[in-house]
Amino acid sequence: MVGHGDIRVVHRGGSKINSRQPVITQDSRFLLCASGECVKVFSTSTEECVHDLRGHTDAVTGVLLKPSNHLQVYSCSADGTVRLWDFTEGIHIKTYVIGYPVYSIYASAHHEGVIFVVTPMLNDKRSEVFQLVAVHLPQSGDQLVEALELSAVLSDVSSNPSAIGFGKGGEFIASAKGLHLEVFFFKKQKSYRFSLKEDNKKGGKNTFMCVACHQKEDCIATGHEDGKIRLWRNFNHKKEYTYSTLHWHHSAVSSLCFTPEGTNLLSGGLESVLVQWRYNQESQRDFLPRLGSAITHIAVSPDGALFCTSHSDNKITIIQSSVKVSAVIQGLVKGESVRTDLMVDPRSKSLVLNGKPGQLQFYSLQRDKLLYNLDIVQQEYIHESGLEQFEVVKAAFDASGSWMATVEERNQKAAELELNLKLWAFDEQTQSFVLNTTISTPHEARITDMCFCQAADSQTTMLVSTSKDGHFKAWQLSAAAHTEDEGPSWSCDFVGAYHGLVPERCCFSADGSLLAVSFQEVVTVWSPASWELLTTLSQPPQAIRDLCFGRLSCSKYLLGTTASKLLCCWNLLTCSLEWSTTMDVSLLLADPLTENMAAFCFQAGGTDLFVFKPSEPRPLFSHKAVCSGKVTRAIFSPREEMLESCEESSQWLNRSQLHFLTQYMDLMTFTTKAEEDRLLASSRQLVVDDSVAMTPFYLLLGKHRQQDTEDAVSSSLSSDTVPQSSAAIKQLLQTPAHVMPSTSYLCSMFVQSLLISVTDTREENKHAEEKMDSEEEDSEEEMEPSNPRPQHASEGGPEAPALTKAQLRELRRVRKQDHSWSAGFL
Repeated sequence: MVGHGDIRVVHRGGSKINSRQPVITQDSRFLLCASGECVKVFSTSTEECVHDLRGHTDAVTGVLLKPSNHLQVYSCSADGTVRLWDFTEGIHIKTYVIGYPVYSIYASAHHEGVIFVVTPMLNDKRSEVFQLVAVHLPQSGDQLVEALELSAVLSDVSSNPSAIGFGKGGEFIASAKGLHLEVFFFKKQKSYRFSLKEDNKKGGKNTFMCVACHQKEDCIATGHEDGKIRLWRNFNHKKEYTYSTLHWHHSAVSSLCFTPEGTNLLSGGLESVLVQWRYNQESQRDFLPRLGSAITHIAVSPDGALFCTSHSDNKITIIQSSVKVSAVIQGLVKGESVRTDLMVDPRSKSLVLNGKPGQLQFYSLQRDKLLYNLDIVQQEYIHESGLEQFEVVKAAFDASGSWMATVEERNQKAAELELNLKLWAFDEQTQSFVLNTTISTPHEARITDMCFCQAADSQTTMLVSTSKDGHFKAWQLSAAAHTEDEGPSWSCDFVGAYHGLVPERCCFSADGSLLAVSFQEVVTVWSPASWELLTTLSQPPQAIRDLCFGRLSCSKYLLGTTASKLLCCWNLLTCSLEWSTTMDVSLLLADPLTENMAAFCFQAGGTDLFVFKPSEPRPLFSHKAVCSGKVTRAIFSPREEMLESCEESSQWLNRSQLHFLTQYMDLMTFTTKAEEDRLLASSRQLVVDDSVAMTPFYLLLGKHRQQDTEDAVSSSLSSDTVPQSSAAIKQLLQTPAHVMPSTSYLCSMFVQSLLISVTDTREENKHAEEKMDSEEEDSEEEMEPSNPRPQHASEGGPEAPALTKAQLRELRRVRKQDHSWSAGFL
């Protein structure tokens, strides 16, 4: 992990969820998986992310349920720590400092208070020699504890977590690496090592790929590179061991897993098929095919009710009753490379890039969730190595997100290059893009660049494409010419060239009044209104790599990078070179919301970042070694809420966030300490006061109570008055439905909190009546007159009937009651 002052480079969205084996909880309600620097907790029924367990400062490398408490989970990381979490509440409990990068974690109920981790032997992340270490967890009340008692168990083990496993309740542990299988028995404190030849008689490769151990019997299953599965028995002897062979997979077995009872063995690999073998009846097999992509990991819930498989396209499939796919958790699809640029959909603000073969994926970085896939090629993809098929190589959006352009190509050895330019219109009803125009062979050679005119007040929508055929073409949207049923279509408006040179890059100015096209080492500037060549800008003879116009107050500048490691800035008002500097810029891009520009520079095997304004000679921000290798794909995405950073070095992150792809296809971004603190604060759970009545409504709204301590006489929920525009109401309405209690449960608890106990009421009334009777007897004796006046009919009309003693008592009781509450209704 790298950092620069207040700013760090982190995984924030679109991280891999298939890098490690997922974990299903004891009750099969939740699934936990490593995702970048956090652990994600998903609901197995709704597929929604319930919690993000954040705290690690480097990639999480393993997740493991605590054997002695099924509501807690361990996570290990390359930052050298193991953290303990309560995943049901999303609360961090304790951090154990190991002091070495940790690449996998194991535990067994047979070894209480001890976890086993894989660490490099030389305490170096670049080390390729690893060891299995037993870590004795100290019993301490502190939240941060240093684990000092470490003991080596096995040396020279694989860093692949699937190559190590506990067997028979923790009596032994098996480790496979290369052509060797090593079994360590804890009771004997002795290990046995078994080896295979590199190739068998039929030419199959015997290299070990994964290990799974039976929990009740002495049996170890190993998967191999040639697709075979070996079941090892009697391995507590050096020479008397035996193994049997199972074979169905045609390529390497990537994952093996026994069910909790040991009745079945699950295997998976490149075929996208989950194979279920009957233990001791291996000839009987069950298959679950067409899971979409190669299987990388298999996990089973502790009760055996759910299976789950991780896949190479960054997906987790949850399988119910071993035959039915009940849920699919799809992450950002990661292929071997991204042919398109990283783009932001102006409507959904989602990240758009290559997804599954022939498709574009729309991924929400804010929600860290795949929105949908758009099939561009619209042809069935055939999984066959060496077969050339159509690929999406270019894509672009207009300023409003109403139009999208894509380029697909297929290059067969025995045939010419096939090209299709497709224009897609956004459909308001389906909220997706619909194919409007297909242009076959828009150019005679490969398209090198493509861009829309991004002017917001432009009267016409225009697209420009450049090609290896030496021409650039302007495509314009025209209204329907024939019938009312036909919608608008696209046609070629202009074809341009310059002295037979090959155009490489093109871009429009922010207001759409200028078009810059680079022809090898010459930059040409055109007027889209008249297609007049306005000027040419030249520099030392080397091809232009990137072209970029300045924004807002810097719109008079045009910047370009060259293959001769130069970054040049031209002033379009004077048509002269403003400044230049020697930098090996692999990628140059502009922030559409500010004047800032970012330059990724490759040197000494790593990439440095410089953020600057074209008008200022001093960079606003620089960061050395943000990652290893070259960065060739990056994008500025707008923030949902602006940051309020006052520090000069981080102000460039206030309105936009910079994302980039590493050579290992990891999506990284830059974050500030204030932003991390805000995320941690939002994930903390509500601390409840023990003195307050514990009702579901209080758990939802209690933290928003505005109660004056001087005037407070009751702490019950019924005394709370929550205004309609309060934060409590907003939180209640915005809380995801799957994490809220049912409405019937909330209402019944709320009504019960308002009711008064019948027995308590009767006792209070009885005591009040006895007290009142005694008071009334005293008051009646005092109120009796010594000489009562006779009443005559002539003085006051008819004689009033005399009240009984019970009626007088009731009248006095009503007089003593407090009727001030009725004033609020007047």
